[in-house]
Amino acid sequence: MAMDSSAKPAMVAASGQFSTFFVADLFFGVDVLHVQEVLRSQQMTPVPQAPDVIEGLINLRGQIVTAIDMRRRLLLPERAANHPDSMNMVVRTADGAVSLLVDEIGDVLDMDASDYERPPDNLTPAAKELVRGVYKLKDRLLLVLDEERTVDLVVGRSV
Repeated sequence: MAMDSSAKPAMVAASGQFSTFFVADLFFGVDVLHVQEVLRSQQMTPVPQAPDVIEGLINLRGQIVTAIDMRRRLLLPERAANHPDSMNMVVRTADGAVSLLVDEIGDVLDMDASDYERPPDNLTPAAKELVRGVYKLKDRLLLVLDEERTVDLVVGRSV
């Protein structure tokens, strides 16, 4: 049976541990098994003619890693001048390690699949495209980031 590769994957209930981070007022989680490491701000090497979402390249102990600015990826305003430097959440994808530049790192949270829901309709189109689902917490939503989709849309463009 042929699969339609253009169709958005069906919502799959995700349970387990999520490494969390903030981008502006959005609270995201990535499956902890896909996180390679978390780093403070790193020296960036610019990439001429790269898409705007690519901040640059970082050298991670000899491994060259593309850094994606999540604010730009989500079409959000730039960080305020008085805001501390971004943090790097290095995630492993099918194409290798990629650094997601985020505002702040959160905690690792244990979530139950029974609390998993579809993304709300009021997310911006840019966020909705990257979010697989959500968990309702006491004071906010945990948006489950689809790191493959986040990277695929960038990798698909010519760098």
